[in-house]
Amino acid sequence: MADMVDAGELGPGKVFLYDGQLLSVVDIQHNKTAMAKMKHKIKAKNLRSGAISEMMLFSGTKIELAYLDKKEMQFLYADDGDTGFAYFMDNETYDQIQLPKERVKWELQFLAPNSNVLITYFGTEILGIQLPDKVTLKIVECDDNATPGDTVNKATKEAVLETGYKLRVPMFIKNGTEIIVRTATGEYDSRA
Repeated sequence: MADMVDAGELGPGKVFLYDGQLLSVVDIQHNKTAMAKMKHKIKAKNLRSGAISEMMLFSGTKIELAYLDKKEMQFLYADDGDTGFAYFMDNETYDQIQLPKERVKWELQFLAPNSNVLITYFGTEILGIQLPDKVTLKIVECDDNATPGDTVNKATKEAVLETGYKLRVPMFIKNGTEIIVRTATGEYDSRA
C-alpha cells in the first residue's frame, strides 16, 4: 500500500499521484481564513508531459505519495535522423533500454557515446534522463582563424561539438579543444 498523506504535508520536490497523473510539487502556498478549512494552492509539474499546472486542495484531502527510482546507465548511441531511438545500458546488469529520441532531444545534444547519465523510473515506467550540471565535450568544428574584433564585449565565435550541438565560444578556443558546457542552458562554461 502506498503512503497517504494530508495535502498540507506536501512540499517542493515531493512527488505524488493525483487523478492518474504523476506530479512533482514546484511550489505550495497555505491559506487559512476564519470559518473555512485550510487551502493549499499547489503548483505542480506533470512528470510525464512536462506541463505545469495549479490546483487547490483542502486540508484533510489524502494524497498518495509516489517514489521514483534512479539508475545510472551508459549512453550507447542514437539512431540517425530526427526519429528513432536512443539506447542506454544498465552498468550493473548490462540490460539495454531504448527511449524515443523526441523525448530526450535536448539531453542528446550533450551526450557523447559511453557517457553516464541517471535514468528516472516510476515503477517500470521510464520518465527521463538526468544529466550532470556540466559535461566535457570536444569541439570538432570552429574557425581557428577568426579575428578578435570587439574584445570589450567578450568576442565569441560559433563552434560545433562532437554531438553536433552548436554554441558560442570565446575566440581563443581552437578545433579539437575539450570544453565544459552547462547542460541546463547549453552555454560554454570553461576549458576542460
